Amino acid sequence: MKQLFSTLIACAMLLANTAWSQEATIRKNLGERIPQLQQLDEVIKSPMPGLYEIRVNGNEIYYTDADANFLVQGNLIDTRQKRNLTEERIEKLSAIAFDALPFKDAFTMVRGNGKRKLAVFEDPNCGYCKRFEKDLQKVNNVTVYLFLYPILGPDSVEKSKNIWCAKDKAKVWQDWMVRDVMPATTSCDSAAIARNVELGRKFRITGTPTLVFADGSRVPGAIGADQVEKRLN
Repeated sequence: MKQLFSTLIACAMLLANTAWSQEATIRKNLGERIPQLQQLDEVIKSPMPGLYEIRVNGNEIYYTDADANFLVQGNLIDTRQKRNLTEERIEKLSAIAFDALPFKDAFTMVRGNGKRKLAVFEDPNCGYCKRFEKDLQKVNNVTVYLFLYPILGPDSVEKSKNIWCAKDKAKVWQDWMVRDVMPATTSCDSAAIARNVELGRKFRITGTPTLVFADGSRVPGAIGADQVEKRLN
């Protein structure tokens, strides 16, 4: 029994050393051959035998062989289960802990019973955001936490401040995004907007709108009301 236990330990150590050696080879070869890949976040075996997943910049996924002689950029599809494994992996890596969001830096819009939760990062000058807001009118029984995220220029920052400082933020936001009623000029402590921009950078939010659902999943871009309903449910 003791000999079997020792053998198992030896095998485990051998496998660990082999995995480490494989990872070291991939890191070394890619770093030497492709300068942009000198710093890898992670190297792991992919579900496909002989293929390794490499991760850079938080959630960018590539694939390579054991010696890093080839680099693959694209989606890994499980044909039996009809699953996009790359997409699932990126979604998992991009997840944001919903309850950890700083809701004090957002304002809320409640429709119906408000039981379902959705956080949205939006720029007031974003055309896609306006389209999204108009479509979002069809979604009921939801609480929307709106994080002003002005990344399109100085005018976006100015509009965001005027919206944040308005007495009824939600109404002024809806008037502008849905009905093209310009927000009135006003002022107050608008430090929340700068904090939102920093938060977005932390989470690598590079475009608007970006939606974050209660399960932590995020969706970049303007999706239709039917897709919002599907994810909320």
